[in-house]
Amino acid sequence: MSEGLRERKKRQTRQRISEVAIGLFVARGFDRVTIAEVAAAAEVSVNTLYNYYESKEDLVLPPDQASPRRLADIVRDRQPGESAARAVLAQLRDEVRRRDRTVGLTEGFGRVFDMMRAAPTLTARLEDLGRQMTDALAAVLAEETAAAPDDQMPRLVASQIGWFHSLVYSEIGRRLVAGERPNAIADALLDLLDLVEDSLGPRTLGYAPR
Repeated sequence: MSEGLRERKKRQTRQRISEVAIGLFVARGFDRVTIAEVAAAAEVSVNTLYNYYESKEDLVLPPDQASPRRLADIVRDRQPGESAARAVLAQLRDEVRRRDRTVGLTEGFGRVFDMMRAAPTLTARLEDLGRQMTDALAAVLAEETAAAPDDQMPRLVASQIGWFHSLVYSEIGRRLVAGERPNAIADALLDLLDLVEDSLGPRTLGYAPR
């Protein structure tokens, strides 16, 4: 179904607010910019801004994009016969090859990443998001494998998947801040994912095939 005029205008307004906010945060620092300043620069009222974003942090990490369900959703949607870890590895490889915005492989994202690292509330939000992703994934693995309440494997496997998922993002950010170009970073990340796969034991790699 095609997008209606009202929906398109709402999407465009939301995107404009986000782009203006991130531009201000990068230029001046996240903690030095107020919501009122973002609203004025985006030419909307503060109330309108809050209709689109519930918090200042959401302007950088919107819940619909930085979702705590990301890993759980990838695993739920995996191919027949595919294990949980291999599903996430495949998704990351695909996003890296496509230079997807999801993993930050775009020109200029290095400055955004640097801004995020300098803001305590954003780094705390990212750490909490990582924990939520692991928790949600562990719950899915426990459900799908019918694990007993005292079975630690769902949590162990989810933690390993969460570890290499976070590693990919931190490595991309580190390389972008160092000035490397997205194409070079993508090549390095594909090699890193191969190393990650080689480092995982067969029990983790083969856990919870669909």
